[in-house]
Amino acid sequence: MTRMRCLRQRNLLLHALLRGLGRKAARDGNGGKRSTSWILGGLVAVTMAISLLSISSNIVLNLQCHVVSSSACHHSSPDIGGAARNRIAAAELEQAASFAAPLQHALALELGALFLVSVLLSLGSKELAQPDWDLEWLVTLPVSRSSLLWGRVVERSAANLIGIFLFGAAYGMIAWYGGKGWASVPLALLAAIALLPLSAIVQTLADTGLRMALPASQLRNLQALISLLGLPLMYLVIATSMPEASSFIMDWARASPAWLMWTPPGLLLQAMQAPGGAALITSLCLFALQSIVLLWGGVILLSYQLRHGVVRSGARDSARRIAVGAAQTPIHSMAQAEPHSGSQPAGWLERRLSPIQRRELRLLSRDRNFLVQTLVLPLVIVFSQLIFNGKLDSLAELGQHHAATAAIAFSIGAYVLMLSAFQTLNNEGQVLWLLYTMPQSLNDILKQKARLWALLGPLYPLAVFAIGAYYSTAYAWSMLIPLLTALVGIPIYSILAVALGVFACNPHAVDTRHKVKPTFVYLYMLLASFYIWSITASFWWQKLIVTVLITSMALALWQKARDAMPYLLDPAAAPPARVALADGLIGATAFFILQGVAVLIIADDPSTVDMRATTLGFISAGILVYVLMRLYYWRARTAGVPAILRGTQLVTTLKAVLPAAALAIAAGLLAQSVIRHSEYAPMLHLNVDGSPTLQYWLLGLTVLAAPLCEEFIFRGLIFGGLRRTLTPLLSALVSAAIFAVVHPPLSMLPVFMLGLCTAWAYQRSQTLLAPMLVHALYNAAVVTALLLG
Repeated sequence: MTRMRCLRQRNLLLHALLRGLGRKAARDGNGGKRSTSWILGGLVAVTMAISLLSISSNIVLNLQCHVVSSSACHHSSPDIGGAARNRIAAAELEQAASFAAPLQHALALELGALFLVSVLLSLGSKELAQPDWDLEWLVTLPVSRSSLLWGRVVERSAANLIGIFLFGAAYGMIAWYGGKGWASVPLALLAAIALLPLSAIVQTLADTGLRMALPASQLRNLQALISLLGLPLMYLVIATSMPEASSFIMDWARASPAWLMWTPPGLLLQAMQAPGGAALITSLCLFALQSIVLLWGGVILLSYQLRHGVVRSGARDSARRIAVGAAQTPIHSMAQAEPHSGSQPAGWLERRLSPIQRRELRLLSRDRNFLVQTLVLPLVIVFSQLIFNGKLDSLAELGQHHAATAAIAFSIGAYVLMLSAFQTLNNEGQVLWLLYTMPQSLNDILKQKARLWALLGPLYPLAVFAIGAYYSTAYAWSMLIPLLTALVGIPIYSILAVALGVFACNPHAVDTRHKVKPTFVYLYMLLASFYIWSITASFWWQKLIVTVLITSMALALWQKARDAMPYLLDPAAAPPARVALADGLIGATAFFILQGVAVLIIADDPSTVDMRATTLGFISAGILVYVLMRLYYWRARTAGVPAILRGTQLVTTLKAVLPAAALAIAAGLLAQSVIRHSEYAPMLHLNVDGSPTLQYWLLGLTVLAAPLCEEFIFRGLIFGGLRRTLTPLLSALVSAAIFAVVHPPLSMLPVFMLGLCTAWAYQRSQTLLAPMLVHALYNAAVVTALLLG
């Protein structure tokens, strides 16, 4: 039984790592599905490991400064900064033979809290709330009950990846600062492997006892409560890594009792800090003895819990009696209980919501776990971070720091969307296929759900803003900028959450814990943190750039999700390849990165980049991106690839070029004239030193290279991809906004007008020659005006 369990875990792990390396056989007219989620999963795993190692390192050093009174950094000035204090603490630990007793006691408290976190997070998974209990059919296998229970402990030990990351990072940093060097890696893994069975036995005892004692409805409530308890405890541990952590956190660390050193996590800590072989052997023997007693006693207690079998007779019989009583209820009494239920007029809210949206709200009200995770868990997460990290001592501070208030408000709204809009498909469960039978497309259904969460998402942010306004003592128009930025982000991230939820949904997974791919959850959180940075940014153009880029990414992901929706339930088929907005965003990103690399390679002195290197780097990057994109499209047999000259009609092209170029040039010269009469006039100076060679390179860059390279990306790919989803006018507006934000702030407005004119020319001519000519004429006129001064 144990070998079968371990083999199953190995197969699941290998499947998760290698499933993206092969492509399933394609059907006629469809592309074969090929998953690249293993790449994203690997990046997320590496990022998580680095983050946990950094947090664990900061915990050890921060506790050394705050808990050990004899430490030099304990008496240092707070003005020197957290990094300098950490260097002092690291130097002290390197010179010391072992950690001081107060530090060891505080670390034992941290390790005990991590042990509880690993248990609570495992119990807080949806497995506890599932109506089907796998132990009810596992007992039918021809194995003894003790073998079955030991196999369950081994399986949960091997499957507890959270525990491996938590324990491995914590003990790894303890061993590192204890002078173990690179031997810290195997020592940390051994410590994690030793503690995982104890965590597994506690989890198994808890969920088995709860399953036997409580009905399914109460299990769902308890699972929701457990999911709430684990997160504050985790943030409590993380808070000790913050130099500005709340004072009561460090008071708890200083008051850590010495008996914690004799718990299993504390004994492993003693073993790593053992001054000699005798102390090491003593600690390991005590740990082994405790582990054997706890594991053996846990299995005996499990056997006692299952002494009457695994079928919960009390809960089943009570449910059966309720069902029988309901079946015997007279029909007329049911009619009296709800008179004229079908003829009751619809409420104000029901009249304004579609049936799909009303169904989503009904699901939220009936599923307690969904309700708690959506409405309560975001508050717990955000305020746990603020309270434990010392960032918020009272609600009155919300009225003093308006940018921080806006960031808090958006964080809560983003968490609500992650736990609601992100789960739109996953919450359908096994009846997801029913959505395909409705007289509406799945795309329209998800649009309605996204609109609903775009309306519900701002409720918490508005409440935070109301609290901040109540405690504010001074009001200014500048306060509205972060507020509006946060409110604008909620509908954008509702679209982003629903789209990423489509990719994260795994309807073919047998285990409910694998129904959602966690890598897309981490991607959503990463994008949310990027937007939070824009809320706290100092300049308006930084907020504008991030908003436009996130909006374009949301539209690109929605477009990809819309293409994938008809194929979600098919494990092999995928949509045929077509030019999409995501291709343009990828191409634009690659273009700017390659351009910077090429300029550094071509320049004679990287510290002083000249116009020649800039022009050649621009051309090199543009050609490379064009060749790679065309090669990819050719191999994938992509439809809708933009053409430059194919099918060009000279008269039609000139009819599109001349009015568009005239309007764009007029807007550019007008903007240049306005800037000349403002305080920003010195920024219009071109540093060409009167050199004809530099002027030729500048004209070559702006009149030849820029139109050829940029029009393929911004009009051919981005505008062309947007036209598949939006109207030509909206596509032109969005593509022009993306085109404008990649230019300097002073030129954003005229470049935005240029983007509209080139999009109109491309729409009229259907070839890239027309927008390239418009772009070239615009740049020639504007640069000539600048050179003539």
